[in-house]
Amino acid sequence: MLHRNKRRIAMLYSLLDISRSVLAPANIIAKQLETILATSQSTAPASKPVRQVMAAASMIERATRQYGKPDWRIHETVVAGRSYQVEPVTMRRSDWCQLINFRLSEDLPDRPKLLITAPLSGHFATLLRDTVEAFLPSHDVYITDWADAKMQPGSVGQFGLDDYIDEVTQSLQHIGAGGHVLAVCQPGPAVLAAIAMLAEDNDPALPTSMTFMGSPIDTRQSPTLPNLLAQNNSLDWFRKNMVYAVPAQWPGAGRRVFPGFIQISSFMQMNWTRHVDAHLNFFAQLVDQDEANAEAHRSFYDEYFSVLDMTEEFYLQTVERVFQEHHLPLGRFRYRGTRLIDLEAIETVGLMTVEGEHDDISGRGQTSAAHQLCPGIPDDMRCEYVQSNVGHFGLFHGARFNDHIAPKIKAFQTKIAS
Repeated sequence: MLHRNKRRIAMLYSLLDISRSVLAPANIIAKQLETILATSQSTAPASKPVRQVMAAASMIERATRQYGKPDWRIHETVVAGRSYQVEPVTMRRSDWCQLINFRLSEDLPDRPKLLITAPLSGHFATLLRDTVEAFLPSHDVYITDWADAKMQPGSVGQFGLDDYIDEVTQSLQHIGAGGHVLAVCQPGPAVLAAIAMLAEDNDPALPTSMTFMGSPIDTRQSPTLPNLLAQNNSLDWFRKNMVYAVPAQWPGAGRRVFPGFIQISSFMQMNWTRHVDAHLNFFAQLVDQDEANAEAHRSFYDEYFSVLDMTEEFYLQTVERVFQEHHLPLGRFRYRGTRLIDLEAIETVGLMTVEGEHDDISGRGQTSAAHQLCPGIPDDMRCEYVQSNVGHFGLFHGARFNDHIAPKIKAFQTKIAS
């Protein structure tokens, strides 16, 4: 039975790659048709039927496209009314993570360092493009950029939850004293564990503040559909049904992974009607030549459909230790199986938690649980914030993030640093 199951999951991943190859001609034809019809508009405005064909061609091209890792596409920022060029620079590199620093064309003094710990949960770090751009005018911004497991050959070894903690710790040590940390979603427990160990060790790289946004610190609070899935199935079920072998055409051939296409399918099924409506609206926008809204749709879904794979060990350890057995809130979280994480050791790091009113991935209370778990932090170094009318992605992307959430995080960091 187990042998048949392994063959089935290997075949599913391979079939997905085969289907992409089969659909490649359709993608090329749709792209060419869209180009031809767009070119014809230069001599005469297109009629509505022609615009409908163009819209259909655009949607077919996007549906059959193989989305790769996106570029950062952050070229400039404005500081105090003056424009500066921005260049992403790799500051440290391992097999599994790059620490990216967004360098300005001119060094500016007195800019606090900010480490954004990107989630390793199916999307590339570029999903946090809005997050990076919001802090660039005021901070020296760094971000963890995680590797796609299907691109990593077996010779580089395994990558588990404790390895993730190591990468966060080494990134903080690279940045040095006085920085701030912003953990977006999944990294929350790992970042909290890393900071607790730095505090216990009196490490000079201990940050000034830590902010957690939509993080699964204690998933027993307001459990959502993903939380219930973890609770209602055994770890063996996840191993048999969610872990696949990377097909032969990728550098990581044979490596067992939780594929990004499974994660994005799960996300879409949770809000299927919303995604269908968004694409129907996109079709209408293309027909009506509403380019501003159409471009906003393209920009979001180009990022949303770009996914990476996670190693089996990282995925299963996260499911077990964070979502099933709740090691951190129960005081049972051990680094490398031996060192017990002591959150009470954190006494001098400001703590802010940010939750979304309608978050259907990390429910209300899961992130703010960090306040109870860190009793050593003084009350005047805490902030608990709930943003109304946003879901999970709205916590780090879009108008409410830019207009409300980011300014509150900046104000908190300034207060703690003063």
